[in-house]
Amino acid sequence: MSVGKTLLDRPKFALTLERLCHQLLEDWGDFSNACIIGIQPRGTLLSNRIHERLEALTGKKIEYGKLDITFYRDDFRMPSGPLAPHPNEIDFIVADKKVLLVDDVLYTGRSITAALAALQHYGRPASVELLVLVDRRFNRHLPVQPDYYGITVDALDEAYVKVRWQETHGEDEILLFDKKP
Repeated sequence: MSVGKTLLDRPKFALTLERLCHQLLEDWGDFSNACIIGIQPRGTLLSNRIHERLEALTGKKIEYGKLDITFYRDDFRMPSGPLAPHPNEIDFIVADKKVLLVDDVLYTGRSITAALAALQHYGRPASVELLVLVDRRFNRHLPVQPDYYGITVDALDEAYVKVRWQETHGEDEILLFDKKP
């Protein structure tokens, strides 16, 4: 793999996650009548950490689920190979709840639009807010903006943002490449 520019190293990565959790606590209080939904697969790595830290900070159980959007995407019929859907892990109804939707990188907005459609199968939420670790402000195809974001990256079309996680890559960091490695 080619070497990318490090946007966030491990210490800043951890600080960013902590800041996001404290922002959420300021706005959401103790998460009463609220839940966290991670978008599979990469959004769940972030949502696992956010959920765990928020439960530690609030001292209470917060409803948490994982949502697969594979068949809600507008590009799932593309001939790029077989799809690998993940099982939904939501054992509660989101009707009339405040939902925190979590993904790793916001780029075109298509994944978020698919997630909003998939979420409707679990009821009609009172509201939905979006948390992403990386907001790629340019190249948005749909009018989707995050309510909470870790960092903003202004990158051109061919640039690629890679989030590496301790759980899967052995290290927490965010890298920027000139093009997809």
